[in-house]
Amino acid sequence: SAGCSARGCFSKAIATAWKLPLIRLDMGRIYSGLVGSSEENLRRAIRITESLAPVVLWVDEIEKGLAGVGSNSGDSGVSARVFGTLLTWLQEKTAPAFVVATANRVDLLPAEMLRKGRFDDIFFVDLPTENERRDILSIVLKKRGRNAETFQLDALARATTSFSGAELEQVVIAAMYDAF
Repeated sequence: SAGCSARGCFSKAIATAWKLPLIRLDMGRIYSGLVGSSEENLRRAIRITESLAPVVLWVDEIEKGLAGVGSNSGDSGVSARVFGTLLTWLQEKTAPAFVVATANRVDLLPAEMLRKGRFDDIFFVDLPTENERRDILSIVLKKRGRNAETFQLDALARATTSFSGAELEQVVIAAMYDAF
């Protein structure tokens, strides 16, 4: 549906199709300034996930939470320990937790993260095509109580090359504010 990021929509679609709860893990919130807290935060998130299983776990923008791995980030090895904990869990988990990890920059992920056994598959999701943008604009307009047939959707779709679904929704919202 329009109004959510592609990564969020895919995660929600999987959870909905499988009739499972969806949990979102924000890797940025795992990190804490207290010694040992980051690792404990991740272990707690894993325990919660497993207690709710079967579940879909959405790890949003995973590359941002692992940015310090393999570099001299000055975090005293916290990133490496969090990364190791996550890798071990992905490799050895027995609880029925289907993990969907999203990344804007897959090239920033450590190679170990991409090995088979951690994630079964990797998919590339591109920006919407012109036809898809027209459909998204139609959905967003209808969601906002507007008759999409009264808009020049073909022209709008052509004018919004390289826009994501979320950006298309914001264009409609901004235009409605301007028109109001």
